[in-house]
Amino acid sequence: MRSDNRPILELDDIRVRYGAAPVVQGVSLQVFPGETVSVVGSNGAGKSTLLKSIMAAQPAYSGRIFFQGREIRSLHTEDIVKMGLIYVPEERKLFKPLSVEENLFLGAYTVDDQDRKMANLKFVYNLFPRLSSRRNQATATMSGGEQQMVAIGRGLMSNPKILMLDEPSLGLAPILVDEVLDTVVKLREQGLTILLVEQNVREALDISDWAYILQTGRITKQGPAKELLESDEIRKAFLGM
Repeated sequence: MRSDNRPILELDDIRVRYGAAPVVQGVSLQVFPGETVSVVGSNGAGKSTLLKSIMAAQPAYSGRIFFQGREIRSLHTEDIVKMGLIYVPEERKLFKPLSVEENLFLGAYTVDDQDRKMANLKFVYNLFPRLSSRRNQATATMSGGEQQMVAIGRGLMSNPKILMLDEPSLGLAPILVDEVLDTVVKLREQGLTILLVEQNVREALDISDWAYILQTGRITKQGPAKELLESDEIRKAFLGM
């Protein structure tokens, strides 16, 4: 049960704005070790901004963020990454002229042990066999789904304590959406803590332990993901049922 543990990540009344416009308005949430937690909602609800605020990429102007019991809102992004909080952005941010393997190794820049780097690389290739066979291919020549695999793999190269995935299925064909979200399930089964932002509400709730519904910058509902998936309110609002 959630109450039996301490959260590994906790947000307390986080507020973010772009200029004078409020985007995230008093969000509080918790992520516990080993959970997959989803933040779902419509486009423009503030989901990606919320993740960016955790990473200090779009700093919150008020509220508190705790990671493993330490307040991190005043830290720089690089320091947050070194603590093990890893963000895979919606835009992927790959170095497209570089090969798959070169991009993956860029994700391991915080790992000093060479044996650990190679073990991480083996883990990524086992997770994504397609990348192993294309390790020398420039990522610019790959499909959107394959590039998303590289982006997730790059995040895994750094031994994350939490992997934050921002719209990993965005822009992908349905079959590739299933493949990417199946990867989230595999990582969850291996005990990795995941914070997932998704517009595909049904799919996200189906693979998560706990979920938060974000609308116009505010959490409007939270609870066990399966319970939310069965909620008439959520079905009507997001699933067209």
